[in-house]
Amino acid sequence: MNHNQWEVVLDHACQLGEGPVWDAEKKRILWVDILPGEIHSYDPGRGEHRIFKTGQMVGAIALRSSGNFIAALQNGFHEISLENETVTPIANPEVHLPENRFNDGKCDPAGRFWAGTMALSEEPGAGALYVLNADNSVSVKVENVTCSNGLAWSLDHRLLYYIDSPTRQVVAYDYDLHSGTITNKRVVIQFEEEDGFPDGMTIDEKGMLWIGMWDGWKVARCNPNTGERLQQIDLPAARITSCTFGGDSLDDLYITSAKTGLSQQELAEQPLAGCLFVVRNTGIKGLPTPQL
Repeated sequence: MNHNQWEVVLDHACQLGEGPVWDAEKKRILWVDILPGEIHSYDPGRGEHRIFKTGQMVGAIALRSSGNFIAALQNGFHEISLENETVTPIANPEVHLPENRFNDGKCDPAGRFWAGTMALSEEPGAGALYVLNADNSVSVKVENVTCSNGLAWSLDHRLLYYIDSPTRQVVAYDYDLHSGTITNKRVVIQFEEEDGFPDGMTIDEKGMLWIGMWDGWKVARCNPNTGERLQQIDLPAARITSCTFGGDSLDDLYITSAKTGLSQQELAEQPLAGCLFVVRNTGIKGLPTPQL
């Protein structure tokens, strides 16, 4: 794949675009802009772009079968109705850590919502990875995390893949679908300094990982069984944050990006930083989005 295959989805630049989710029922792509606390939705068929302001920083969202969302906001887990414009608190596992915020998160194959935190100051080891269970209880899964990011589950539901960005690694855990227990951490992909930092990710129908590279100008497709990089999509923005498959056939790759922290010169050189991109008809399909 080369850089000529990407398109800009719409004329809107996020400060820190993240967490894309494909809503197959409503045929729309959803994503967040973390810093201003916005949830974005775009219907490609209608060309309709909506922005919902949550009132606090938002790290990630997941679909509910009810049509609502579960969101990981700065102040914990909330249920959100875009139709009614309501934000209802569920649980805040870090009420004692006001200098932290939630970052990336995702729904697992059993319908639990996993989301991790980080310090606003990016203090090493200040964050953690949590899971919101069906009964609204919250469990800590990983501690001593610096910048909790990408999550994906293997096709057989036996592995959790996870990224703590500053490590430049993707790690795998043995994962129990029934209990949500994770054990036996090991490194499966190691990136180099010139690659940037691994950020958000998704998995395709062949079990390969697609990883947004912060300060890396690309999405990398990697084999977690060998650590090998299979291909990459070069993009016109340095800070690529995440990606997910969408469209009727789940073969369009939507890619989020950021412009926060760029200098005036860098912004001038990257006029599309913060935009939502899409690579259509990739020839590879993603998986349906799990719901809570």
